[in-house]
Amino acid sequence: MVNTPSSIVRSPTIPGPEPNIHRPRNPLPMGACDCHAHIFGPQDRFPYQSTAAYIPPDAVPRDYVRMLTTIGCRRAVLVQPSVYGADNSCMVAAMTSGEFDFRGVAVITENVGDAELDALHHAGTRGVRINVASKTAGLTLEQAPRIAARVKPLGWHLQFLVRIGQSPAFESAIAQFPVACVIDHLAHVNVALGAQSPEFAALLRLARLDHVWFKLTAPYRLSSQGPHYPDVAPLAQALVAAAPDRCVWGTDWPHPNATYMPNDGDLADALAEWFPDATIRHRLLVDNPARLYGFEEPQSGPAGYKTGEQK
Repeated sequence: MVNTPSSIVRSPTIPGPEPNIHRPRNPLPMGACDCHAHIFGPQDRFPYQSTAAYIPPDAVPRDYVRMLTTIGCRRAVLVQPSVYGADNSCMVAAMTSGEFDFRGVAVITENVGDAELDALHHAGTRGVRINVASKTAGLTLEQAPRIAARVKPLGWHLQFLVRIGQSPAFESAIAQFPVACVIDHLAHVNVALGAQSPEFAALLRLARLDHVWFKLTAPYRLSSQGPHYPDVAPLAQALVAAAPDRCVWGTDWPHPNATYMPNDGDLADALAEWFPDATIRHRLLVDNPARLYGFEEPQSGPAGYKTGEQK
């Protein structure tokens, strides 16, 4: 289903991203990838669903590319936001714009046709997002095995937005899926309970499964100890120790669920504080995303800018 363009522009109900992004203190490696972000608008071209839980201000590809260039990312992965439902046209337009080296994670319906899947794949889609955290948002955990069977021939993965402490069936279900499974935002674990909590123990058990991946993204959803979130660090470090080849990083730009707006340069600096070893950061930022999303070898960034180069 495609939303119909409209001249009616709804007023934003959430703030936009921080415009004054600083460069990270430690330059990101060549080929670094932001593995989780969203594009919104222009709203008059890509209207939101009538049931959208929030209305963001426009956050278009050129704004995102400006941020990526500032922090030193050469690649990026766009994730379909809930406000567009299964209408992926905004994300596809960004992926096919030629403005950056993009991949995508789409939202689809259970009866999606083969032609639509093929078109999404050609545009750069490499996964399907399933929102387990909301009972009203698209596909369910129960539908996931059928979706996995549909997308396995394409080499896609399933990406889950889940609150691990509120979904007791999730751990046993995900263990059975025949495709790679990626868990957003550290599964929204309760950071206050620490790395010894039962819900984080469930994540560590999942980390033993060769097909389960983790996104070290949006620490501001879990912690108020910004800008570098030292209380999130032990959890991220434990996951990387358990699954070093199946963890990736992302900004979650333009941060639609932030209670306060982070600076994306701070998010990159937080990663460097959590993982001082440059070899580990290269794995999280370059090697692992290249395998998961099918990126080619690192190249120069847009307009001659080389990732990690300081100007």
